[in-house]
Amino acid sequence: MYTPLLIIHSLLRWAILLAGIWAVYRSWKGVSGKTPFTGADNKAGLFFMIFFDLQLLVGLLLYFVASPFAMKAISEMGMGAVMKSSVRRFYAVEHITMAVLAFILVHIGRAKVKKAPTDALKHKKGLIFFGIVLVLVLLLTPWPFREAGAMRGWLY
Repeated sequence: MYTPLLIIHSLLRWAILLAGIWAVYRSWKGVSGKTPFTGADNKAGLFFMIFFDLQLLVGLLLYFVASPFAMKAISEMGMGAVMKSSVRRFYAVEHITMAVLAFILVHIGRAKVKKAPTDALKHKKGLIFFGIVLVLVLLLTPWPFREAGAMRGWLY
């Protein structure tokens, strides 16, 4: 069960990145060009949020059920030992904490965008919230050039 979930989780990161870049670009374009808030702008934020929802669901399954790096490591090694290992700490604490924070911020951002009274404010709120979430996603991803992702490839 671990490997299929990990593959899905890893592939969803690319959907999140693409949707996040799209949402941030649409918001930036709206702020800089003072353009109206269109259906495409709305869909960009919506898809970013939807992919994030799917990602968190799969990630929670990995964290609590299947992953040897999270709950299993904590129960077998103890939290003190997990915290001493940068890779185990990344998966057991840092990754999930930033993911939940990003999840909350993408939902707050989407709500703020929907409730903003003007097109300019919708774009501004989207740029702020979706931009912060995109940075968090880049930080929380175990890229192959980071210690936590050193044994993984670009796809999983």
